Parts: sequence; structure tokens; C-alpha cells
Amino acid sequence: MRFKKHLHLEGQHAFLSPSTYHWINYDEQKLAFRYKTMRAALEGMEQHRYAAIAIEEREFQDDETTTVGMYINQCIQYRMSAEIVLYYSPNAYGTVDAIAYRYRRLRISDLKTGVTRTYEHQLEVYAALFCLEYGIDPFSMRGIELRIYQDRECREYVGDPVLIKRIMDKIVAFDQILNVLREEVS
Repeated sequence: MRFKKHLHLEGQHAFLSPSTYHWINYDEQKLAFRYKTMRAALEGMEQHRYAAIAIEEREFQDDETTTVGMYINQCIQYRMSAEIVLYYSPNAYGTVDAIAYRYRRLRISDLKTGVTRTYEHQLEVYAALFCLEYGIDPFSMRGIELRIYQDRECREYVGDPVLIKRIMDKIVAFDQILNVLREEVS
């Protein structure tokens, strides 16, 4: 038998894919819910991409009543950089939505496009990764400002240097453990 070639689909997965076979147990309502969730995630990725370009090109938004518009304008106001990878090791890194460090003040902003309530813990880990990568003691900072933009509001948190240092120490310790475990498997 000669198999058909679908070169344009290689490496991709359909919504009803064998790789994500759990859909065989869905009813119509669950199917609709999962599809809407997947579409919302894709739309969120597009909003993040748009926001990153607007921030980097310093394009202020006319409509600040939207979450994305508010996020973009405040990131530009604070002269933040978008989509920056913070790297400590192959075991510990992540891409922060927006970040700035000036005059010993760290600002981290996160755009959330979903409806699930989010918390500042992700931003605290970003702050810890920033300190580890750039060799900055969180106690030497004048401030750690963490912002989550979601549902047309901006929730602000003050980063606690004690907590950030604790997360830094945990990253270092867990990184060492993971390296040992990796060598045991090799």
C-alpha cells in the first residue's frame, strides 16, 4: 500500500487526535467546553504576541479599558521589556511577560487572558530567577513591584525580599538534586 503524504500536517495534532484520546469519553457539552478552552488559549497566545510587539515598538493603545490595552500602556510607561527569558539552569528558567530593572527597582508584569483566578507566586519565581541570573541580592533592591493584569484590572503586589530569597535558595537546592538524579539515570 502506498500511504498518502500530508506534509502540511506533519508535527501537528488535530483536536480529535489519537495523542489526546480523552475526547472519546466526552459528551457534546464536554466537547464544546474543551474546544472553547482551547480556542481561548490560542486567543491568549495571540494577545500576548500582539502585546509584546506593541511594548517593544512603544505603541500606546487608544483603549485602556481593555486588559490588554491597560497592560501595554503601563508596560510602555514603565519602560519594560517584553517576553524576556530568565535563566538559571536547564532545570529552572521561564519567560516573563514584561520586566524592567532600573534604579534598583524590579518591576514584573504578567498578562492573564483566562478567567481562572491567578496568584502572585509565578511572579515571585520570576523575581527569584532574575536575582539568580543577574547576581542581585533581593535585599539590596529599593522595591519589587509585581503586577497581574486580568479581567480589566491590575492587581499589584509588593515582592517580599525574604520570600524571594527563600525561593532562590529552593531553586538552587532543587537544581542540584535534579542534576544528581539526572546523572543517576545516565
